Amino acid sequence: MNKHTAHRGDQLISSEGSYPVQVEGRLDEPLSRWLWLVKWLLAIPHFIVLVFLVIGAILATIVAWFAILFTGKYPRGLFDYNLGVMRWAWRVAFYSYDALATDRYPPFTLQDDPEYPARLSVAYPEKLSRGLVLVKVWLLALPHYVIVALFVGGSIQITTGEDGARYSSPGLIGLLAIIAGIVVLFTKKYPDALFNLIMGLNRWVFRVAGYALLMTDAYPPFRLDMGGTEAGPAAPPGPVISEPST
Repeated sequence: MNKHTAHRGDQLISSEGSYPVQVEGRLDEPLSRWLWLVKWLLAIPHFIVLVFLVIGAILATIVAWFAILFTGKYPRGLFDYNLGVMRWAWRVAFYSYDALATDRYPPFTLQDDPEYPARLSVAYPEKLSRGLVLVKVWLLALPHYVIVALFVGGSIQITTGEDGARYSSPGLIGLLAIIAGIVVLFTKKYPDALFNLIMGLNRWVFRVAGYALLMTDAYPPFRLDMGGTEAGPAAPPGPVISEPST
């Protein structure tokens, strides 16, 4: 296959050698100068639904953990559900304050939407390591969690005596998206370089999410693959860590 990626049916088919978690986005211009200021309000229904979807994804991953441990396989129904949650989350992120790269309202569906400018796919693994599942989430992914925390931000609780204070820090992705919104406000143009960088940061986050959801044994690469489309097979993904022989 000459192209880096190809679309077949409702799936995004990755090129040989590319990472199993494929994250793509198309800058959907022209963008409204003002709409991004109220997307926090417009996206509230999606945020509410995603709370329940993510809870379901956590439960599905727990069940999948046991299935992988005993059979080496990820139940296809659970895999498809978690993939749907990731797709939903990526579309909302692309619309709202993780990219602000489209004004098209995200669809309420777990299925792939070929017409929407943000798409995500994960190659289904026919076999997963039964030993690796024991250490992926809490040990192997720790370095990536630190990096992702810088990208997405969060809050910390500081307690002094009887008083406590919670401080929230925006992540790098959110800050860059707001900068892009401000530029659009004054110029009606989304800087291409900024979009490419934001896509690279989001791609890193969702690769780690796919790994943490046990959907692949391929370790997420420590690299920033920028741009709206996935890179081809030039740069290999992270290694698959094998079970120790007994």
